[in-house]
Amino acid sequence: MPDFNYLSPTDIYLDAACQSLRPQPVIDALNDYYTKFNSCGDRGKYQWSQKTDQKVTATRDKLIKYLHLKPRDYFVSFTLNTTYGINLLLSQLRTTKIKKVITSDIEHNSPFLATITFAERHQIKREVVTRNPDGSLPLENLNLDHALVVLNCASNIDGRQLLNIKEVTKAVHQQNGFIIIDAAQGAAHTPEILYKTSPDAICLSAHKMYAPSLGAMVIHKDFARHIDTTFIGGGMVDDVGHDTYELSSDRPDHLHTKFEAGLQAWGEIIAFGAALDWLTALPKSAHQNLIQNSTKLYDFLANHPKVHLINQNPNPTMSFYIEGLDSHLIGQALADEHISVRTGYFCAHYYLAHVMNYPPLVRFSLGYHTRPEDIDRVIQILSRIK
Repeated sequence: MPDFNYLSPTDIYLDAACQSLRPQPVIDALNDYYTKFNSCGDRGKYQWSQKTDQKVTATRDKLIKYLHLKPRDYFVSFTLNTTYGINLLLSQLRTTKIKKVITSDIEHNSPFLATITFAERHQIKREVVTRNPDGSLPLENLNLDHALVVLNCASNIDGRQLLNIKEVTKAVHQQNGFIIIDAAQGAAHTPEILYKTSPDAICLSAHKMYAPSLGAMVIHKDFARHIDTTFIGGGMVDDVGHDTYELSSDRPDHLHTKFEAGLQAWGEIIAFGAALDWLTALPKSAHQNLIQNSTKLYDFLANHPKVHLINQNPNPTMSFYIEGLDSHLIGQALADEHISVRTGYFCAHYYLAHVMNYPPLVRFSLGYHTRPEDIDRVIQILSRIK
């Protein structure tokens, strides 16, 4: 793809689940901010600052539109990453209406650890539900009464999706609960899974969406009323007295400031807007190329006699181990061939190490930058293993 022409033909990057490469328009947008109108948002009346405000507001609007949500119901606040966003919500969420917290076995450490500390801090029950092999959540016999539910919409292990997300969200709300979705692995390649859903909050990472390092939270306005703002600083208040202050988020048009303490990463936010434009405008051929590359690599791994593939279906994210070989050594051997992959437990220690008892794994995670010749080279290298 021309937008990744800076990538050397000999370098093969297969760690997009950690952070995606950035297409040239996103890099250009970030450079434009720093070289043409570097300024603070929400603070200045001069032209550069006004331009920053306009572009940051546009990014908020673009994200809501990208997820097919309604701006009358949701607002966007920016954070460091998905982990930060989930913790920011759970650390300030009022617990008077919450009887227990529920998560699942295939979660990234982000929600898994945050729900542990939430349950411990508030002395409430925590339940870890086993997801079905296809990624859906079994709802039969699951008591969601006044539960706080925190789930991923796509796994960072093998990409399996929360296929019944609409039913889960509806069931949680019918039983007076809240649901927070970790969309870090789903937002870039399968945002449609979030369409026509109504979670209370969605946390995601822009750096997995072909944008600079940044996090975002898309929050339902009704859910925000259940959060007591305690993490507070500059940019969040309209006035401050000796022992009092007035929150800017009390104004309907400034709800985003409820979670944006201090100076924000204005350039990164603006470049995220460029990434959303880029993702929205991708030609059908780019999606087809990603599917074809993923399927070809999946078919090879699934049929290799010594490969134990975790995936049940083709996906841009694939994890495996090879019988008799240390995965970290495999990762180093691939690195020697200029192939960048991830090895270990991918911040999913509970499920991989303690539920499934897997050895450390190798993960290939493809993106829109992945070339057919990259897959051919990987297959060529791994075919040496007999």
